[in-house]
Amino acid sequence: MGGGMTVMEEKVAIIEALIFASETPLTAERVMEIMPGAEKKEIVSLVGELVRQYGQRGGGICLREVAGGFQFQTRAELAPWIRKLKAVRPAMLSPAALETLAVVAYRQPLVKAEIDRIRGVDVSGALKGLLEKKIVRIVGRKDVPGKPIIYGTTRKFLEVFNLRDLSELPTLRELKDLHE
Repeated sequence: MGGGMTVMEEKVAIIEALIFASETPLTAERVMEIMPGAEKKEIVSLVGELVRQYGQRGGGICLREVAGGFQFQTRAELAPWIRKLKAVRPAMLSPAALETLAVVAYRQPLVKAEIDRIRGVDVSGALKGLLEKKIVRIVGRKDVPGKPIIYGTTRKFLEVFNLRDLSELPTLRELKDLHE
């Protein structure tokens, strides 16, 4: 590494490069596989240093914990600019798929019949699309006659919606306040 970097600075630089190059949020466990001899506590501390540096810089990019790992993201206040950049891309999910996903996210684990009942329509098409996009997954089978498939959300769901875990889903009260 270049001119007079300390060992800590070098490790921070390596972790920064790994997070940048990773297509999914990078976990401390994955860093440990790549950097033998690095302990989880040390990695968490080095990532904390990176988070601090990016926060202090106050630029367009920040480092956030998402879906159990770390990922670079644009600052939330800059969303209008990013939306302009991505405006040409079609919406990833149809309204039907979004409604189906909301039911799965809030009521999981559940079977298709329950989703159909809550939505009041057959959700086969929407559910198939969510499975193909790997936002919803099969988590098992219900122990009743016919052994229906049980559905739940995936890590990719957390990434797409920028959630650390399911506890970060807005409550129904928060959603109601948003609409008012």
